[in-house]
Amino acid sequence: MTAIHRAPMRARDRDLPDGAGAEHALARGVVGIGDLLAEVPATLDAAVAAAAAAHGEKAGRLLRRFASVPDGAFLWTRVGDGSYRLGRLAGPWRYDDSAAARAVGIPHVRPARWLERPFGEHDVPAAVAATFARGGRNFQRIRDPGAERATAALWDVG
Repeated sequence: MTAIHRAPMRARDRDLPDGAGAEHALARGVVGIGDLLAEVPATLDAAVAAAAAAHGEKAGRLLRRFASVPDGAFLWTRVGDGSYRLGRLAGPWRYDDSAAARAVGIPHVRPARWLERPFGEHDVPAAVAATFARGGRNFQRIRDPGAERATAALWDVG
């Protein structure tokens, strides 16, 4: 079964409207997490070290986990209108130092393929909705076999 992840794409250091980071990422075909760095890192190891030094060890660990999730893993996010979007990881980590990425506080990105179709609250697996209902801004795995099967089925339908 392919893992699924909650990707809220909300920077911890920004007070932006709900969904701003997700809408930025969807428009660019990426998924991302926060923690801006003072200098653009040349490698993932440099980024992890810089994130840990600037934002704490937890930030470094989160970045390492985000970068190590296998391509093909499913992603769920929510946009400003409250709808959910389903995607899949499609490439390696990079640091996006663009003005747009800095504005939404989502510089650590990976390519992602997103379905065009939005999903409503009652269309997503219950474990996905429950994970978002708990709040939080971290990228995290949703460990629920039923949600994994339902997500794969939704992806297949498109």
